[in-house]
Amino acid sequence: MLRNTFRNAVLSAALATAATANAAYDVDILPPASPIARQIYDLHWAILWVCVAIFVLVFGAMFYSVFKHRKAAGAKAAQFHENTTVEIIWTVIPFLILIGMAYPATKTVLEMKDASNPDLTIKVTAYQWAWEYDYLQDGVKFNSLLATPRSQIEEWEKKGDKKNADYLLEVNNPMVVPVGKKVRLLITSNDVIHGWYVPQLGVNQYGIPGFVKDTWFTADKPGRYRGQCSQICGKEHGYMPIVVIAKTPDEYAAWVKEQKAKMPQAEAAHAAVAAAAVPADDPNKKWTADELKANGEKVFAANCVACHQVTGKGLPPAFPPLDGSKVVTGPKAAQLALVLHGKPNTAMASFARLSDSELASVITYTRNAWGNKTGEAIQPAEVKAARK
Repeated sequence: MLRNTFRNAVLSAALATAATANAAYDVDILPPASPIARQIYDLHWAILWVCVAIFVLVFGAMFYSVFKHRKAAGAKAAQFHENTTVEIIWTVIPFLILIGMAYPATKTVLEMKDASNPDLTIKVTAYQWAWEYDYLQDGVKFNSLLATPRSQIEEWEKKGDKKNADYLLEVNNPMVVPVGKKVRLLITSNDVIHGWYVPQLGVNQYGIPGFVKDTWFTADKPGRYRGQCSQICGKEHGYMPIVVIAKTPDEYAAWVKEQKAKMPQAEAAHAAVAAAAVPADDPNKKWTADELKANGEKVFAANCVACHQVTGKGLPPAFPPLDGSKVVTGPKAAQLALVLHGKPNTAMASFARLSDSELASVITYTRNAWGNKTGEAIQPAEVKAARK
């Protein structure tokens, strides 16, 4: 009886010690907080276990063969040269493994690029070394900078002084988003290449001067999510933290109201005008031709002007002019199909990633800009129907 009690106590202590040691050495990527981040997390573990299984099988077979068929045991080497069956097996099995890994990875990448139909659009402009957030639909705009005091970073007072809990991770103005809403980010840069990277939200997108790249995320639950510039953008590259705070929709609405009250009057008025020019992405709502053309000019400037030029004259022969184009002035269904699917073997890529309202706006704009006078407008509902 005494022996069993002692044995159980030793076993319990050993298990507790093992659990503590395991927790201390728990190594993992950050827990996902968005649908895309969750897919990336699952891919990470799935592919890791595939690699572990391959490692065990290959090295297990190798060590078994070395031991079982060693020369000291009298084994003689078998001849596999030009064995068709073996060659087929070691070609087909890796091929199936690669297909099994490539399929979910490709599916995730395609979903990462689908920024259509957002609930909220935020323009992110990178600077050396700060982030500017412009809420296009809510009329809020501010800069986000590192909040850690310079005196603490350079230890002006004393070498080895105690640092803040969020040392080099804190910002003066975090990005705030509503939980459960699709947030589209339009990311660009004012100087050099930066990278907006928040791993828990599954976002890592370049900000390139002269280009606007888009991406999206949906925060699953309220919380504070941290990131960092992912490109070496200069000597202060390490001082560009990113903080995203996800709030409930009611808390987000209250935050927007508070931010507007803080903004200078002139800036708030300018942001309100800009926000009013960006229609909410409701594919079932009918817009006037003037609204579509006004928004279409912005969409054209953000996505098309690099190739087709602000004059619509293009850069022939690579980028044909839209001014007087037979496609742009012809049946609108043909132009809609072109922007949705692109044109193979040309520089015209698919712009299906844009929302229904954005595509309707830019098509309406190009059909009525420069010398094009079709007088036609296309509604978001027509774009939505064409996607099916």
